[in-house]
Amino acid sequence: MANFQKKYILDTNVLLDDPKAIFSFDHSTVAIPIEVLEELDQFKTESSQKGFNCREVIRHLDILRGRGSLASGVPLDNEGFLQILVNEMSREECQIPLSLRITDNRVLHAAYCEKQKGFDVRFISQDINARVKADVIGIPAFDYIKDTVAREDLYKGWVRLKVPSVQLKHEAPHDLLEFSKEYQFSLNEYALLESKNNPFNYALYRYTGNGKFKTVHSPSLSWPLQARNPQQLMALDLLFDPTIQLVSLLGPAGTGKTFLALLAGMYQVLLEHSYEKMLVTRPVIPLGPDIGYLPGDVQEKLHNWMQPIYDNMDFISHSVNVAQHPQDHEGNAGDHRRPHHRSKKKTYQKTLPSLDELIKANKLSLEAITYMRGRSIPYQFVLIDEVQNLTSHEVKTLISRMGEGSKVILAGDADQIDVPFLSRYHNGLVITGKKFKNQRLAGVVYLESSERGELSKLAAELL
Repeated sequence: MANFQKKYILDTNVLLDDPKAIFSFDHSTVAIPIEVLEELDQFKTESSQKGFNCREVIRHLDILRGRGSLASGVPLDNEGFLQILVNEMSREECQIPLSLRITDNRVLHAAYCEKQKGFDVRFISQDINARVKADVIGIPAFDYIKDTVAREDLYKGWVRLKVPSVQLKHEAPHDLLEFSKEYQFSLNEYALLESKNNPFNYALYRYTGNGKFKTVHSPSLSWPLQARNPQQLMALDLLFDPTIQLVSLLGPAGTGKTFLALLAGMYQVLLEHSYEKMLVTRPVIPLGPDIGYLPGDVQEKLHNWMQPIYDNMDFISHSVNVAQHPQDHEGNAGDHRRPHHRSKKKTYQKTLPSLDELIKANKLSLEAITYMRGRSIPYQFVLIDEVQNLTSHEVKTLISRMGEGSKVILAGDADQIDVPFLSRYHNGLVITGKKFKNQRLAGVVYLESSERGELSKLAAELL
C-alpha cells in the first residue's frame, strides 16, 4: 500500500548519478525541490555523462508532466508519486538555522518545510556534508545506495588455500575437492593452492561449473613477457580466453592491470589476429577543462591523458625488440625468460611497432569516452582504464556499444577515486564485477602484489 506521507527528497547529485532514481522508491512520494531543477539546468549542455544524465532526467519529467501538475504531484508506475516542490515558506516561517544564499541550503530548506507540514521526510544525497547538515536540523538523511557493494561483498575472483606440497602434483587435489563442498565457487573463480611451507610453490585452478576445475598454466608467448605472480597468471588466463568477453581487473597501483591488458590485446591483434584492432579509452577526469577545449586534433588532445598507455606500450615494445635484436641493445629486457611460441599461426613478429606506428596502421586506437556514445564496436579488443571513476550507468553505456566478436577489459583501482559522490564501494568497477559474478562470459581478478617497485608498493599501502 502506498504511503504518501513518506517523502523522499532527492538532491541534485542523486539525479546526475542515476537519472532513473525518481523511479526507485516504490509506494512513496519522491519530491524534487525546484532548486534542484535550477542546478540541473547548469549541466544540460555538457557533452559528459553528467550532461547526458541531466538531459535524461529532464526528458522523464517532461513525459510525467503529461499526467498532471508536477507541483501538485503525479502518479508513477511503481505505485508511487512524484512532486516538484515550489516552497513559498520563508526562512522565518520555517525557522531553519541555515543561510538561504547557498543553493544546497535552499534544497534543505524545502525538505525542512515539508517536515514542518507533517510529512515523514527522508533526505537522499550523495553529498556527505549535505547529509550532515540535514541531520543537524533534524531531517533523516541517507546516501543513495541503489548500486553499492558492501565491504564484505567485494569480489576478488579467487580464493587462497594452504595445502601440503604433495597435493600440488595432482590434477584434482583432495583438499580442493573437499573445500568446494563447503565453499560455493562462482563460474570462472580461481582457487590458488599454495604449499604450507613455501608460498612460491603453488598450483592454480579455475572453476568451470558442475563441480569441475580447469588447471591453469602460463600462456606460451613468443614475446619475452610473462606473469610475475599468481594473480597476473589469472588475469592472463582470462585475457587470452576467447570465450570470456568481459574481464574486470582490480587492484592498487603497480599490480600490472593496464600492462597485462595491453600485452594481451596487442598480442592477439598483431600475432594471433583474433581481433581487428585494440581500442583504449579512459575518463578524462583530472585537473582541467573538457578535452574539447584543448588545442590540436583528437590524438593531440588525448596524449597527456593517455600517457600511462604510452609508458606501458614503450615498455612492451622495448622488451620485445631487445629480445629479438639483442645485438642492437645494451643490456637485456630484464629477468624474463623467453617462453615457447604460443601462436598456432606461422606469423612471427620480428619487432613491435611504436605506439604511433600502430595508430597509423589502424591497429590501435586511443579514444576519449566522450566520443564513444552511439557507436557500435565489433571485432575489437577494448580496454577501458580507470573505471573506478565511472558510474555503473556509464559502464553500462560503454559495454552496450560492443558488437560481435569484441572483448572488453575494465581496469582500475577502487582506492583511487577522483570523482565526487563515487566511493570505494560505489563505482562502476566494483558494481560491474559484482553484477557479472557467476556469468559464464565474464571473469574478475583482484591483483594484490605491486610489481612496480618497493617504493610504489609502500606508497599504495601507507598513503
